[in-house]
Amino acid sequence: MTAPSINLTQQMLRRRPVLGAPVADGASEQLKRTIGTFQLTMFGVGSTVGTGIFFVLSVAVPEADPGVVVSFVIAGVAAGLAVICYAKLASAVPVSGSTYSYAYTTLGELVAMGVAACLLLEYGVATASVAVGWSQYVDKLLYNFFGHGLPQALSAAPWDSNPGLVNLPAIVLVGLCALLLIRGASESATVNTVMVLIKLGVLLMFVVIAFTAFDADRFAEFAPYGGAGISVAAGTIFFSYIGMDAVSTAGDEVKNPQKTMPRALIAALLTVTAVYILVAVAALGAQSWTDFQNQEAGLAAILDHVTGANYWGTVLAAGAVVSIFSVTLVTLYGQTRILFAMGRDGLLPSMFAKVDARSMTPVNNTIVAAVVISFMAGFIPLTYLADMVSIGTLVAFIVVSLGVIILRVREPELPRGFKVPGYPVTPVLAILACTYILFSLHWYTWLAFSGWVVVVLVFYFAWGRHYSALNDRGGRAGPAVPGVEDVEIIRPPTEDAS
Repeated sequence: MTAPSINLTQQMLRRRPVLGAPVADGASEQLKRTIGTFQLTMFGVGSTVGTGIFFVLSVAVPEADPGVVVSFVIAGVAAGLAVICYAKLASAVPVSGSTYSYAYTTLGELVAMGVAACLLLEYGVATASVAVGWSQYVDKLLYNFFGHGLPQALSAAPWDSNPGLVNLPAIVLVGLCALLLIRGASESATVNTVMVLIKLGVLLMFVVIAFTAFDADRFAEFAPYGGAGISVAAGTIFFSYIGMDAVSTAGDEVKNPQKTMPRALIAALLTVTAVYILVAVAALGAQSWTDFQNQEAGLAAILDHVTGANYWGTVLAAGAVVSIFSVTLVTLYGQTRILFAMGRDGLLPSMFAKVDARSMTPVNNTIVAAVVISFMAGFIPLTYLADMVSIGTLVAFIVVSLGVIILRVREPELPRGFKVPGYPVTPVLAILACTYILFSLHWYTWLAFSGWVVVVLVFYFAWGRHYSALNDRGGRAGPAVPGVEDVEIIRPPTEDAS
């Protein structure tokens, strides 16, 4: 397939139609709609609660000390503003692909590829980092049961502070999640729901026990590093809000997406923020902030200290082993659906948009993503992963908020199932809040992020733009979303390049 004779600027700025968009040759048109509101809400909670609580405290508390509670609030407010914007776009553009699809619809093809770079980084690194944290709790559980954990050589990355050869449990976890996703989306959603309920029960147990040792004096030196430390910690914590974006990656598999997706996004946000703040306060009240530095399986260790026995810590570690599985499951799911959307749009090879006839899942995507993520989880330490997720999440949230404004201006009559309260103040505040956190991240995070975006854009100019489904000679009209009126398919101009 050859790209039509249009100039480069026209290619970069062309936008994907909201509905009835063309589908690349050889790609499947859509996935199977089997997920309801409660299951989708559990997707958001499952991919969020756990990431920020079960192990990020050991990274964030040393940056802000007790002031990390404010960091959680800042991250939650920024995420909340963005989630309102997500709910708006999810109801107006109810397809898989999350921020990538929203950017393609509102800002054009080049920006969509840049956003895709953010999302692929965000989901890939998030899945790897959660798998590394899961490995710590597996080791804690084995130690409590048998008096010793896994050999260091098989439980740590080569460049970790206490190096090993490979983090084997992290690789095993990614492989198990991949197998479940290949089996089917509905089965994965059911397993995730059960795991999330276990997770919330375990965290409630932690809060109750931790508050028996609560000491307000531990908050006396509240923010020794000032606002700068709180901002840096907020940036680190923000990666745990990836679950909000994960909800919107399921657009092609959700029943009645225009109503289901906004409801699930708002419900997940409220649940997540309340749990984060409650557990953070309980943990900081039960243990001195100086003890969080490099503390593995932190919440279980706190319970061991509070009770003087390892029984409750063992219960929490077991709950973490089960429930963090759900975080990995949903973030890996999100990665595969973004790859599917890009393949369907022709910006990746059509193999990424192939759907298995039996399970109705993109098996190729799952295998490719699992292999790459397993390598990261097995060989890269957790401390190098968290901030890389934050920068991708923040950029995605900013693009979504900007997209709400652009879509309102360009297509004011487009059917929507959710209205942004306080428009246009809400999306503007979301952009400002996320930008504030974005520029508090470490310089080396920016450097690595910029390098990755350049690689993806080079791929777009060398390959993607030539095979885009928006090219006049490629693609076919895709199906409309049930219950939504069709809009006119906007084809790119076909004038000769000047």
